Amino acid sequence: MPPVTRDDPYASYNFKIFVFNVSDDGLAVSGSFTEASGLELEIPPIEYRNGSEDITVRKIPGLKKFTNLTFKRGITGHAAFWKWVADALNGTVKRTHGSIVLCDENRNDVVRWNFDRGWPTKYTGPTLSATKNEIAMETLVLAVEKLEIET
Repeated sequence: MPPVTRDDPYASYNFKIFVFNVSDDGLAVSGSFTEASGLELEIPPIEYRNGSEDITVRKIPGLKKFTNLTFKRGITGHAAFWKWVADALNGTVKRTHGSIVLCDENRNDVVRWNFDRGWPTKYTGPTLSATKNEIAMETLVLAVEKLEIET
């Protein structure tokens, strides 16, 4: 992705998600997501003080922590995510990698967040109600061990 200089920020609604090797054929599962969240990382400081120093506490970098990623989408007939969750429930946790890509107005990639060693840690099915006029949404939460930003 070539560097682009622009004054206006990108819109948050224009994105793509790819999760690789979830289905039995090894292809990426992508599209039809309405929301992606959890693009966070943290390096908490460790406070340290030598006994021979004054009363100043030193702060050194601690362990990297990556927040779980949450994906939401309307339920379709494609059941690859559910099979992935069901496999994990049966003791076969299949770790995978993927990307969340922010696009510009012309659907060109501008920023890519790549995650690695992700696996399903939570699935939430839709809330069904005969009195509402809404899409049936499912939520999938992935635990990830690495998150990198590519611009």
